[in-house]
Amino acid sequence: MTEMLSYDFMQRALLAAVLVGITAPAVGIYLVQRRQALMGDGMGHVAMTGVGLGFIFQTSPVWMAVLVCVLGAVTMELVRSRGNQRGDIALAMLFYGGMACGKLLVSMSAQAGAGSLESYLWGSILTVAPADLVTIAVLGAVVIAVTIGLRRQLFAICQDEDFARVTGIPVRTLNLLLAVMAAVTVTVAMRVVGLLLVSALMVVPVVAAQQLTRSFAATQAASIALGVIVALAGVTGSYQLDVPSGPAIVLLAIAVFAVFSLLAAPLARRRHRGAAEHGPKVCDVELPERAVSEPSDTTTPERRAGLAQ
Repeated sequence: MTEMLSYDFMQRALLAAVLVGITAPAVGIYLVQRRQALMGDGMGHVAMTGVGLGFIFQTSPVWMAVLVCVLGAVTMELVRSRGNQRGDIALAMLFYGGMACGKLLVSMSAQAGAGSLESYLWGSILTVAPADLVTIAVLGAVVIAVTIGLRRQLFAICQDEDFARVTGIPVRTLNLLLAVMAAVTVTVAMRVVGLLLVSALMVVPVVAAQQLTRSFAATQAASIALGVIVALAGVTGSYQLDVPSGPAIVLLAIAVFAVFSLLAAPLARRRHRGAAEHGPKVCDVELPERAVSEPSDTTTPERRAGLAQ
């Protein structure tokens, strides 16, 4: 461990892993709530076009991917909000077209080879440069500030958009903001786990935490903690075993989910048994005690005389 931390590239890799481990589940929990777990995978396909444009124009592929992915996310949200039957077809065309266009642009670039493309598809955290780390830190800070600072509003629109709209919450604006944050997260995490696996880091820690938690706040905190743990453990294991970091992180996250799933059933039975022993609480409100007095006899003397007869 001491030898590993003595290398600058490993220090940058571990810092990037921590940032991505926090950012990905912080956004992914809202996608899971909205049953859009595969949205990150589609954005990863679109981000490939940005990577290709970065190689073509000899600029930062990360920032170019951010721009293209944000435009794609806004388009996806507008298509989803309309709710027509052709929406799925339009999204599929966008996903496939983004991947195909990215591959074509990368192949046309003179400075990009097969190795550079692989690093974006599957992640190459050990090659994170100082400039990449600054980009990940800045974008990650924005995502964390939005997803945690607007937690109540985002949770409301994920649960019931109609009710949130009635209460005065700007539903369309927050939907677009959430889509943009998801797009930024994809580009932040692509150097760590790769565009093809980024959706897993956004979703698997969340569904793993849901096996043991019972509230949204607890799930969010637990999923972020799991994201950081599996990211750090995956990077450390990839260094020790000389394997790619992206697949190592994802497989470790899936293993944690499997373990938590096995623990969820006994825990649920224990909770059910405890509720059965103590009995359900019918009412938690204590009613004020009323003094019990003898009923007053308001029968008139004439009435009593009639009853006696």
